[in-house]
Amino acid sequence: MSKSNQHQASLAVRPLAAFVALALASLSHGVAAQEAKPDDLKVEQVVVTANKRAQNLQDVPAAITVLSDATLQRNNVRDINDLPNLSPALTVTYSTQPGNFSINMRGIGTYSLGIGVESDVAVVIDDIPFAMQANAFKDLADVFRVEVLKGPQSTLLGKSSIAGAINITTKPIDGEWKQKLTTYLSSDGEWRAMGSISGALSDTVRMRAAVNKSSFDGVVKNLANGDHLNGSRSTNFVGKLEWRPDDQWNLTFSPRASVSTVACCVQPFSSMTPGGRYQNVAQLPASTLLAGINPGPGNVSVRNDYGAGGKAKDKGAGLKVNYAFDEKGALAGYNLSAITSWSNYHMDDYQDGDATDSDILAYLPVNGAVSGLHGGLYQYGLFDVTARTLELRLTSPDQGPLKYVAGLWYGDNKLARELTRAPVSTYVTDYAASAYNTSYAAFGQASYDLTAATSLIAGLRVNQEDTGYTFTRYNPPPATSRVVSEYLKGDDSNNDKTGRLGVEHRFNPNAMGYATYSTGHKGVAYDLTSSFNGAIAKSQPVPGEAAHSIEAGLKLGLLNGRMSLDLAAFRTNFTGFQQSAGFYDSDGVFRTTLHSIGGLRTSGFEADLGWRVDSRLQLNGAFAYTRAIVTDFENGPCYSVLNAAGTGTTPGGNCAPSAKYNNTSVANLKGATLPNAPKFKFNLGGQYDIPTSYSYNGFVTGAYRFQSRTQFNLNQDPMTLQGAYGIFNLGLGIKDKQDKFKVTFLVNNLFDKSYATGLANNWANGTWSSRAPNPVVVVNTTQWTPARDYQRYFAVRADFTF
Repeated sequence: MSKSNQHQASLAVRPLAAFVALALASLSHGVAAQEAKPDDLKVEQVVVTANKRAQNLQDVPAAITVLSDATLQRNNVRDINDLPNLSPALTVTYSTQPGNFSINMRGIGTYSLGIGVESDVAVVIDDIPFAMQANAFKDLADVFRVEVLKGPQSTLLGKSSIAGAINITTKPIDGEWKQKLTTYLSSDGEWRAMGSISGALSDTVRMRAAVNKSSFDGVVKNLANGDHLNGSRSTNFVGKLEWRPDDQWNLTFSPRASVSTVACCVQPFSSMTPGGRYQNVAQLPASTLLAGINPGPGNVSVRNDYGAGGKAKDKGAGLKVNYAFDEKGALAGYNLSAITSWSNYHMDDYQDGDATDSDILAYLPVNGAVSGLHGGLYQYGLFDVTARTLELRLTSPDQGPLKYVAGLWYGDNKLARELTRAPVSTYVTDYAASAYNTSYAAFGQASYDLTAATSLIAGLRVNQEDTGYTFTRYNPPPATSRVVSEYLKGDDSNNDKTGRLGVEHRFNPNAMGYATYSTGHKGVAYDLTSSFNGAIAKSQPVPGEAAHSIEAGLKLGLLNGRMSLDLAAFRTNFTGFQQSAGFYDSDGVFRTTLHSIGGLRTSGFEADLGWRVDSRLQLNGAFAYTRAIVTDFENGPCYSVLNAAGTGTTPGGNCAPSAKYNNTSVANLKGATLPNAPKFKFNLGGQYDIPTSYSYNGFVTGAYRFQSRTQFNLNQDPMTLQGAYGIFNLGLGIKDKQDKFKVTFLVNNLFDKSYATGLANNWANGTWSSRAPNPVVVVNTTQWTPARDYQRYFAVRADFTF
């Protein structure tokens, strides 16, 4: 969005804010004393489906953070990127485009740039998992509840949930016809529009359809064309069609489709040593190529003449058939469910290869001579993922000493990746890769009441997985036609078992304690990136991951039902953890290598709070202390520091050449902190209602979140360490007593605290350092990814129900 359009958006927010402020001011003349009903003073009961059956959260022996519809609305959650603000166990690691993003749970995630590596955190929507985590990075359309399931969930949710899962439930179909409309506008140019219609078509058929559209240009300014980067646009459709021919059968068909563009993630320079030259070319000084950019803290300007991010299309559908056995039969109370799905996700991605808008090819030598080409370096590619799933599940009645769920699972994922870097220099590459994984599993989990207060828990999953890949390398640009230069393929098959054992004890109706032991597994991986070759293929696949987790917790109902407090302590050991570590080659190209880390551990303590203070004030919050460290990785990646002479770099930290690894410099990372895993995180939010004698009531909302310092690189570079910070958001508004409308004015990042979602450091940057015969300048560069709310902005949201 242009500056003039952003200014217009800011002006549009002001009269709406003034209207809300005037309405609230009038409340002082119309406050009405209202007696609260006893139930209004109790914290709301939360139902979750973490164990594949509907249960009260306080009865589930597991650490779960639940984000209700009200919490999601109050915090204006748009997509997955907003969830770490409300769940301290979560973080998101960003890369050059969504195909390389990672959702992390308790410090554990997968930062991998290949389709041959599955995620450690599963994302499940209405019982259907995403085949590739990238598909989750779009608007959360028509969401009713988000359950953050912490720790290994492999027994019930499968191998892609070794670190945890995000279980999302979309909004249910209304019994009576309802139409809802929501609009949102911010002072920095973000807008959203959401609409839904829901109700009964007949006595046996009901439907729901929801559409949302959103746009945000981003916080990074592209001086090359006046546009913005690190934003996104999205259009989503979610539907439900339910048929209940009688009291026993229930069929729900759920189609979905989306189109999204994510212009992310570009990292502006936060510092740069003056005097550099692009690729040591005298005619390409940094001062000219980066004209108008002032590298320093807070810089959000870049010069790109090629796009960043990707354009994605997602389509799919699920069908759930549920049969409730006859209440007079032998299986009274049992439910048999069949859930099947098909989906396709396709993304075309692209990236500027030289981070300039200059004609660098006119001067850039290739093999000692100028190429005669013009323009710059760029890359483009695609991801394509097709998934099919089928689950058959039997659920026992909720009554009786033995309660269980058992089922069969089939999942088939086919993934493709193509990447071309062009047009010349050592930067170029051209390859196409494919991968598949097919899983067959039988699973079950049960609880048995030893006494009225004590129950045993046991679960088991037996899984068979077949995997494989193909990798085709072509003669790279400037070749005008694709000629195969290398073709590789491989496959693998393995069986594994995961399980869960535990005990829960109810001390009284308002206090339950539990202790569980869980195992997790993730299948083998293939390092299908641009550096893949025959030598690497011989070491494939990278072994699978295994997790062993102990967790103990308390679930408390306090203050006569007005407060819920859930506490959990955990310790999880991982072996064979699959982790990509990135580095810059001497030509300035960012490359990655997939490692199988010997071991790592995450341990800590968590708390989740819900508190109905009185009839007007309600609070919710969460806290996490997480220590996620490497326990065994003797050949870890190194970071660099400037050498004593100031003419180049030398390995930093405990990095040193190792005879065991062909005299390559490696770092022993035992005890090192995992990337993007802050030790402390907490958030506290709430709403204060102001009743009136008018047709509307007022309210004030607030939310504060804090996290301790964060290391963004596995190599422990001190230059990629971000300090602690806290963010406070404030809102105020009015709401019609008949729920016909609600208007909210918001101030985000009230105290204007700047922070990053990623940092990078490069000593003796091969792209910009100047060498003889030019003046010798060793250039150090640092870069940052400014957060969506790295600076204060204002917004107005309006909700209408018809």
